[in-house]
Amino acid sequence: MYKRMLVLRFPPQITDQPLVCTLTREFDLCFNILKAEILPGQEGIMVLEVSGHKKNVTDGLRFLRDVGVKIKSVEQEIRRNDDMCIQCGACTGICPTNALTLDRDTMEVIFDPKQCKGCELCVAVCPVRAMEIRFSKETVLL
Repeated sequence: MYKRMLVLRFPPQITDQPLVCTLTREFDLCFNILKAEILPGQEGIMVLEVSGHKKNVTDGLRFLRDVGVKIKSVEQEIRRNDDMCIQCGACTGICPTNALTLDRDTMEVIFDPKQCKGCELCVAVCPVRAMEIRFSKETVLL
């Protein structure tokens, strides 16, 4: 089973279409919606994990792009501001995917965006708001 963590951005003119449902029906894909903000007539955004056979995932994503959906991987939408980070490690204890870990030798917080699932738990515990999340319509520094 092939999986991808994605951020989908829907243009206003297609937010009333059942596009994610089409992924299941026509491409035999499963999905887990982690976050969604979609209103008719407005730009929509959805964070989801999609899974299925690799060819079906590729074909399904091509379908979405063809109708105007912009697609990015979650790792492209989450960043740590290294200038702000004070290496306190608060985020490492709450990260369920080990995208944020503590190197015991150097006591440095390591961020691996490829492991991130976009839960945003790190944002809530970071005392200096060093994590940058771009899941909303505009970049949000949290």
